[in-house]
Parts: sequence; structure tokens; C-alpha cells
Amino acid sequence: MKPENILRLCALAAVLGVLVLGVQLVRESKATSYLSSDPRACINCHVMDAYYVSWQHSSHAEHAACVDCHLPHDNKVDKYVSKARDGWNHTVAFTFNTYGKRMLLSDDGARRVQENCVRCHSSLAHTMTEGSDAHYAFSDETLGEGRNCWDCHRLVPHGKVRSINASPNNLSVRWDK
Repeated sequence: MKPENILRLCALAAVLGVLVLGVQLVRESKATSYLSSDPRACINCHVMDAYYVSWQHSSHAEHAACVDCHLPHDNKVDKYVSKARDGWNHTVAFTFNTYGKRMLLSDDGARRVQENCVRCHSSLAHTMTEGSDAHYAFSDETLGEGRNCWDCHRLVPHGKVRSINASPNNLSVRWDK
């Protein structure tokens, strides 16, 4: 066999090997599940189990999935860019174990959650701005600036979850295989 044919076969074998490994990585990581809005995608990583279970036992589970609160709704590009950025950050943190026991929202994540609280509860938020006193100093223009909804509504929708192992109902939560 000619040396160039051997090199071609080796190159083809290497490309096929990389493709097989790539497909296997996508399959094992359930990567395509992250394109959906299914909340179970959030528990592909065990560190999210307590947050999933606490949401699942909240009133929000009947009306809002994870993406409804945690992703922007202004346009699809912004939604998927945020989803990709968050996914990358989560992958790095979970892979290299750089997260603490208590998961915290980033500033951008907190902004998105606040905007979505106001978006879904706009009539209530408007009522609050009309009836607010100087203590809260809400106005339609400043709603969400300085104060977040969860400053008062601490248990919504994740209950008393303060760490990744805090939920008593956090037993055997798994994505159906």
C-alpha cells in the first residue's frame, strides 16, 4: 500500500473517531435537551436537583418553567445567546467543581429574573406602584431598580433551598432515560 493511501486512511479514521466521540458526548450529556423548554433539562446535572424539586413543589410549577423566569423574552436571539452563555458557564462550573454549595444568580441572571417577575405579574406590579408609600418608593419607571421581587418574596419559587443538598424531597430526581 502506498504511503499516501495509508495517510488518507489514518486521516479518515481520525475524523471518524472524532465524529463518533462527538456524537457520544452529545448523547451522554443530553445536549439536545437544552434546546427545549423542558424543566427536566435543568436536572441533567445533579447539582440542580434541589432547585428543580423546590420549584416542582411550588405554585410556579403550574404556570412557569425554568426558562420562563431565567431567560429573556424580548427576542429569540437574546434568549438563545443567554441560554448558551449560561450553559457554558454552568458546564465549566460543574465540570471543574468551582461552584459553592449555595448557587447564586449572576447580575445578568438577576436582572432577567426581575424583568420576568414584572412581566408575568405586571398587573400586580402596577398596583404596587400605584399604592406604594415612600418606604418602598416603587414607580413604573423604577420598578426593579434597587429592590428585587425576591427581597420580599424570598421563598418564591425555590422555597428554603439554601444549598444544593437542602431539599428533603431531593431523592432520586432523574431525567427519564
